[in-house]
Amino acid sequence: MLRENYLPKMLLGLVLIISLTMAACSPQLPDLPDAPDTQPPPVDDPPSVQEAQAAVYYVKMTDTDAYLVREVHAVTVVERIEIAVLEQLIHGEPLTEGAFRVLPPDTSVLGIDVVDGLATIDFSREVLNANVGAAGEALGIQSIVNTLTELPEIEQVMFLVEGDLDERAQDWWGHIGLADVQPFERDLSMVWEPAIWVNEPQPGIEVNSPLTVQGSARVYEATVNLRLIDRDGEVLVDTFTTATAGGPARGEFEAVLEFPAPSTGEGHIEVFWISPKDGSEQDKVNIPVKF
Repeated sequence: MLRENYLPKMLLGLVLIISLTMAACSPQLPDLPDAPDTQPPPVDDPPSVQEAQAAVYYVKMTDTDAYLVREVHAVTVVERIEIAVLEQLIHGEPLTEGAFRVLPPDTSVLGIDVVDGLATIDFSREVLNANVGAAGEALGIQSIVNTLTELPEIEQVMFLVEGDLDERAQDWWGHIGLADVQPFERDLSMVWEPAIWVNEPQPGIEVNSPLTVQGSARVYEATVNLRLIDRDGEVLVDTFTTATAGGPARGEFEAVLEFPAPSTGEGHIEVFWISPKDGSEQDKVNIPVKF
């Protein structure tokens, strides 16, 4: 009986010893390196690109006069509209016959800071190569200032050249210079074309009564005429207002139009002045609107 109990236990022990011996003698596999990270590196989001309408000012010279013209251009905005409008002054094509760019085409905008309404533009040194004469220098400076002060956050403008304002930069284009005159402020007194423009409402927006119309005019005796007409030609409002100054000076105007509910969903605003010679409507501006 003792032999019968002892034999299975001995066999079990032999099996255990053999198993442990095989485990000890089996080759050890080396530690494998971690699998490489197959995730692609993060990619920065591309800068936002938008199309916008912006007012820019160019210089125009005739045989007898030199002045500024205001134009509305489509601009491509990559993050900052300030840069976009300056690039339009450097490379844009004026729409007005006889108007031209003042800034040299190889000029670069190195940067622009806007703090408390003051925009400081840093140009490359090529900006100093303009050759425009005394009148052109004054108008050229004002074209930059007026263009930037169309933007609501900018009230004044000053210039740097490659981060500094050394003696050559202060001389600017050789006539007026920058010393003791910066910062510059908005001045529309030499903007002769167009005679009228409308700032509000913007074209194509939906309007209701009462409707406020604001703009700038250089017209006879400061009298600005306005009409609101629906798509079928029905005149909803026919009125006038007075600008803050009469031609040849330029003034701002504002009129509030009250009108009945239109029978159509679209219409337009006409803004013009009337010739004292023959009663004709001059320099008419049409602003399409929705009701």
